[in-house]
Amino acid sequence: MKTIKQLAAFATFLLASNAAVAAETGTAFKLSSPDIFEGQTLDADFVFKGFGCEGGNVSPALSWQGDPEGTKSFAVTVYDPDAPTGSGWWHWFAFNIPADVSGLPKNTTAGNGLPNGALELGNDYGAKGFGGACPPPGEVHRYKFTVHALGTVLDLDANVSNALAGYMVNANSLASSTITAVYHR
Repeated sequence: MKTIKQLAAFATFLLASNAAVAAETGTAFKLSSPDIFEGQTLDADFVFKGFGCEGGNVSPALSWQGDPEGTKSFAVTVYDPDAPTGSGWWHWFAFNIPADVSGLPKNTTAGNGLPNGALELGNDYGAKGFGGACPPPGEVHRYKFTVHALGTVLDLDANVSNALAGYMVNANSLASSTITAVYHR
């Protein structure tokens, strides 16, 4: 029994030490934004224009730091797990963002701010690029803005499904960071 307690204490010490080193060296992979904040309501700029919503339909500025060693590319996704579809709702899926990129500007699209070589998939509104929040009236939905550091450049084209791309991103993710914002109407 004493050995188990000692092992547990040592494991706790190692975890705390690793967290402290990551904090000191800035190695923790972290997504940030001047436009969206954890648990906060999305601004009208990031709301869809259509389906009864009257927003600006632009993507927020995103930046990340502390990408792990071996990062070859990044993927950025925006996903609503609360959409009443049985499979959520993809608002944005960009991948093969070059490893030397550390963020995307506000209102990024394939012709505006998306780096060369990066690809965007179709969103669940049926268009390529970012599609803002527009949940059914009365319900609060969560919007998960996630960046993944990938150990490879994905061998996919811009016509694959979000499900297949999501599988490949998760299978090759070295680290990820998420900001979950909310919206309701």
